[in-house]
Amino acid sequence: MTPPLIHLAEAQKSAPVTDWAGRIAWVVGLLVFVIFLYWLMREGWKWRGKLQGDLPELPAAPDDLGEPKLTLTGRYHGSTTAGQWLDRIVARGLGTRSRTELTLTDRGLNVVRPGAQDFFVPAAALRGARLDKGIAGKVLTEGGLLIVTWAHGDKEIDSGFRSDRADEHPAWVEALTALTTTSTTQHTETEGAR
Repeated sequence: MTPPLIHLAEAQKSAPVTDWAGRIAWVVGLLVFVIFLYWLMREGWKWRGKLQGDLPELPAAPDDLGEPKLTLTGRYHGSTTAGQWLDRIVARGLGTRSRTELTLTDRGLNVVRPGAQDFFVPAAALRGARLDKGIAGKVLTEGGLLIVTWAHGDKEIDSGFRSDRADEHPAWVEALTALTTTSTTQHTETEGAR
């Protein structure tokens, strides 16, 4: 029995030493790859902004907004070309997600975004509202997003908002639809008077 024990003792070897140079090379390579991907995403974002450079400046809120019909606090999730929920608009700061405070009056929709550019959508530019489940970069449960469609320049835009209290969304759709209908009727009557 002794011969097999000798063979076992001779067969044992020490654990291999960690190859630190190889590990460091892998970590550095991975970091370079991640930085390269981040740079590509940033360049893509800037390129998209240049392509959308023909978008006019966003309108500012008038001095007198009028009496608020509805107010909402929540999040602004972004804007896309109307009807194309993945075609994100990044020009003029519309691609920047932020907290938001919405105020709807007879004059239009005021969007206040702390840390990002505020904008105002005149009542004549509103095209409608609906509840949806997603907009570029954000997907929620069915009806989780308030989508407001509006015209700016020669482009129709869908902007996505989510209230801190989701039960407010249907009232906003109803009020925005009513304001859109009223605005369209007044615009048609004004054109007919000419």
